[in-house]
Amino acid sequence: MLELSDVRNALDATATKIEDFRGSLDLENKEFRIQEMDEIMLDPSFWNDQSKAQAIINESKGLKDIVNEFYALQGEQEELEMTLELLKEEMDDDMLEELGEAMHAFEARVAEFELQLLMSGPYDKNNAILELHPGAGGTESQDWGSMLLRMYTRWAEKHDFKVEMLDYLAGDEAGLKSVTIAVRGHNAYGYLKAEKGVHRLVRISPFDSAGRRHTSFVSCDIMPEFTDEVVVDIRTEDLKIDTYRASGAGGQHINKTESAVRITHLPTNTVVACQAERSQLKNRETAMKMLQAKLYQLKLEEKQEHLDEIRGEQKEIGWSSQIRSYVFHPYSMVKDHRTNEETGNVQAVMDGDLDPFINAYLRAQM
Repeated sequence: MLELSDVRNALDATATKIEDFRGSLDLENKEFRIQEMDEIMLDPSFWNDQSKAQAIINESKGLKDIVNEFYALQGEQEELEMTLELLKEEMDDDMLEELGEAMHAFEARVAEFELQLLMSGPYDKNNAILELHPGAGGTESQDWGSMLLRMYTRWAEKHDFKVEMLDYLAGDEAGLKSVTIAVRGHNAYGYLKAEKGVHRLVRISPFDSAGRRHTSFVSCDIMPEFTDEVVVDIRTEDLKIDTYRASGAGGQHINKTESAVRITHLPTNTVVACQAERSQLKNRETAMKMLQAKLYQLKLEEKQEHLDEIRGEQKEIGWSSQIRSYVFHPYSMVKDHRTNEETGNVQAVMDGDLDPFINAYLRAQM
């Protein structure tokens, strides 16, 4: 049975956390930066550079979300304190139960805010570039790729992130052979970096007339999208640039001109492609940003491999090293093998409910 002392202890714990937030947030500087960006956005020439303008809007929204949520949490803490004081004067079991439920929801909000403040990596605040590549398995794996694309699109929509299709290669019969999307919004990369790895599906294949169970794999690669950051120097002579006709998902946005661009970085054999725009020049600019992100990611992975060698760590790289399994048959379960976070509600996950897995991974990195 819930006691007043239980609520008191919970409130004291959240009050301590909120004070810790205040000490680390540097609210005065954040509010000054918000005011500064509001003035910049009023300038008539603000939209002359749309990429820079969108970056400022995203930064402003991110800072406002943090500042407003802090003050909202502070206000709710005070309201809960007042309710607790009223209950001390006149005990009411129904009111105590309502307070306990409100306290539980409040603790969840505080935990979510704490997670948001963990986005302290150098590029966590950036937009994300997400790539999906089905493994061996033909139509079955390609269909699994399209299911994951839908899942990530739904997740992005739930978080008010914008999704832009950068490149899409349709499957032979169904699904996709590869896809690259940009997920744009404050901290998009900070959240989605938790999804990098191999995703495994077990189900009765709708493409198998014998109704047999199949296992499929899709690799998910996540990179930050860079704006003005100079991270990797790319020499023109190291590039092979090809153009071709764009063809979108389901045959949409097919161009009669060769507006799509594919760039190969010859020293590393890294390939990027973009067909998002009807302008070849814009596609080339986007592809170069994608290449920069990929080469930066490659440098990080090489550095990590070197550190692992020094430490004597052996990590298997391959389709068997999946980060998460999605089992549709003979039972329903999604399980993350890094954190052991799991759920039996497979449909909710496929509809974009990824936060429990992402949050568990980010907290494990603390």
